[in-house]
Amino acid sequence: MKKKVCCIFNLAPHYREPIFRQMDKELDCDFYFGDKVETKIKLMDYESLEGFKKILKNIKIPNTGFEWQKGAWKLIFKPYKYYIITGSPGSLSNWMLLLFALIFGKKVYAWTHGLRDETSTASKYIATNFYRLCNKLLLYGEFSKGLMVKKGFKKSKLIPIYNSLDYSNQIKIRATLKKNALYKNHFKNESPVLLYIGRIQKTKKIDLLIKAIAELKEANIFFNLVLIGSDVENNDIPKLVDNYNLKENVWFYGPCYNESEIGNLLYNADLCVSPGPIGLTALHAATYGLPIVTNDNFHKQMPEFEVIKKGVTGDFFKENDLDDLKQKISYWASLDLDGRNIVQKEAIKIIDDKYNPEYQIQILKELIKN
Repeated sequence: MKKKVCCIFNLAPHYREPIFRQMDKELDCDFYFGDKVETKIKLMDYESLEGFKKILKNIKIPNTGFEWQKGAWKLIFKPYKYYIITGSPGSLSNWMLLLFALIFGKKVYAWTHGLRDETSTASKYIATNFYRLCNKLLLYGEFSKGLMVKKGFKKSKLIPIYNSLDYSNQIKIRATLKKNALYKNHFKNESPVLLYIGRIQKTKKIDLLIKAIAELKEANIFFNLVLIGSDVENNDIPKLVDNYNLKENVWFYGPCYNESEIGNLLYNADLCVSPGPIGLTALHAATYGLPIVTNDNFHKQMPEFEVIKKGVTGDFFKENDLDDLKQKISYWASLDLDGRNIVQKEAIKIIDDKYNPEYQIQILKELIKN
């Protein structure tokens, strides 16, 4: 039996396995994935999907900013009715697929960040025309939708589908979690615990967080910090910690993919902080009811910043402003029990309402059905 939906993605990172499995189970899909991208990312097991068909070679075209996914555009000649693709305007093979889709009357839906204000004029021009060729755009959030409506795109073409993690597993783990002495035993003190989870990259500005903790310590306001994730760019964060005499207060936990372990770490922390763009860190923190602080430059943020409800589930500090960061940390990491309970309830509700595979699969099913 022929499948009616063809999914062509540049990659399948491990965090997207739950939604891809849901699509595999509930949509009539075949999957084609790229082999690699420039950034080191843990991948899911492609072969575990019943609809998996082939790994396509991603080819970077030197000195152009464009790429080509070998064999992708030719899939337009197969008897699929719908195509869901990674919405990268720099993919020349996707341009080819879109142009032939117009000729053959097939539908192409791009899963994408959409337009971003900080890109160059030339990039915006390319992206705008790419997105206009698509039948629908599956966006990671409302902020991008607002930008695109201002640029003349019809609201009906723009569908926020958000993002998700291993939701079904996480809610089971969440139901079993209790406050414990994990951090008291490790740090040998009872100071509030700040936490960051994700790859440690220069763009994440962990150095700003270290400086904030150091200056707060000088003012006799004490915090501990847990960093969960691998240092992918040799950021010299351990050296910075040494220089500020914070070794006893910073726990380099390292990468962790055990969700029960992650849940326990997040649930028992006091505040999640990401001084740079926050991304999936926001989903992880909110899933376990942790308040979040990140910067206020929404044009450079990752779409998951929308998880934060200002003044309710967390806050935004003025980008690169160390004093404002210190102020926000001091407030949100020192909430009383009632305050924490309100944060937890509201943060979890946001994830349960939108940021999960069940919500995403309903969006996709309605799209295909209509």
